[in-house]
Amino acid sequence: MKKQNKEKTGLWLIGARGGVASTAILGLSALQAGKTDGTGLVTENYDFKDVSSVFPAWSEFFVGGCEIRTGSIYDTVATLGGIHPAIRSDLIQACKRDLAAIDSRLVPGTIRGSGKCIASLADMDLPTEDAPAETVARLESQMKAFVDQNGLSSLIVVNVSSTEPVNAAVQSILEKGGNDGKKLNSLWDKALNKKCSQSSESSLPASSLYGYAAMKNGWTFINFTPSTGVPIPLGDLWSEQYGSAYMGFDGKTGETLMKSVLAPMFRNRNFNVMSWVGHNIFGNLDAVVLDDPANKSAKVASKDRLLGEILGYRPQTLVTIERINSLGDWKTAWDHIHFQGFLGTPMALQFTWEGCDSILAAPLVLDLSRLALTARRRGQTGRLDFLSSFFKSPQGASTHDFARQYLALYDWVMGAENGK
Repeated sequence: MKKQNKEKTGLWLIGARGGVASTAILGLSALQAGKTDGTGLVTENYDFKDVSSVFPAWSEFFVGGCEIRTGSIYDTVATLGGIHPAIRSDLIQACKRDLAAIDSRLVPGTIRGSGKCIASLADMDLPTEDAPAETVARLESQMKAFVDQNGLSSLIVVNVSSTEPVNAAVQSILEKGGNDGKKLNSLWDKALNKKCSQSSESSLPASSLYGYAAMKNGWTFINFTPSTGVPIPLGDLWSEQYGSAYMGFDGKTGETLMKSVLAPMFRNRNFNVMSWVGHNIFGNLDAVVLDDPANKSAKVASKDRLLGEILGYRPQTLVTIERINSLGDWKTAWDHIHFQGFLGTPMALQFTWEGCDSILAAPLVLDLSRLALTARRRGQTGRLDFLSSFFKSPQGASTHDFARQYLALYDWVMGAENGK
């Protein structure tokens, strides 16, 4: 075991060769080398310029992670965007050596409970343990080895893998356990030790196994996906038991970000939203996974949930996600909002959002890691509610209004600066 380096914290990315993770890795490398600025990073915005010392430096992060696919981080970022490249080639070349070093630190993940579509993408030689508990032990061992061998002070684990289907076994556990963390934990232990195949639908999902492996060691788990991850009753229980922290679900990057900004306007001006239709098209690997109806259902539910929470009633809604191969990582969202104004007069608002999926998501992964590490150094454990503005379906959210969520983040940062 190497001597602990208190100035280095591990950033463990699940799905490290995917578009979001690879772009985050490239971005972190470029930031550490001074080859890019902080555009797109919340922690680098104007509001925090006078209190930037509260955040850890980008140089303090040391990256590792796991994958189920062969390939390389370099290849992912070099081809990001397809026929319309998303990242300057000179920036990629400048960071090429760093990307290769990080690639060498990646280890095999798991496809347990991830569904047929994700399992079909795996081309690495993945271990096939009999029970979920054995998978947890392996994942835990990998993370511990990364921390020990590199003398790291701690670990921030971020799930940026593909969206899993809704897991019937976990849903059943949640329904039986309700909000009773101890009862749910007992059911969880039984599910962990139940022997079943990797592909079995009764197995606990990969996102939950990663989360448990992280939290039982006192580390922070951030679920950037709509996958099951760590449900609140268990997250609260494990945080108290192991001194860890957690937050999720599903990074808020594009169309849903716009919903969380526009819906409060309709509510506050007392317009009656009759219907809200959103069509989404893109062509990356995530689109391949979401082509499967089982995987798509979890994503659609996440994107559609917040309107009723913000408006106080549920208008007619429709969310579609379609794969258009030629778009690559570029995605387009077109929304049509039909609403009533004074005297019942119907009117409409339409908007089109076009952006590169990974470029939108990657800086949020870095922000979340930075803020989670700030919380850790303050001794904060449990659910990191102040991070709600980063998620489509923030766990335990008191509001889905983006402005209010951002204000909560701002107040927390200011409190961190003042030692509160």
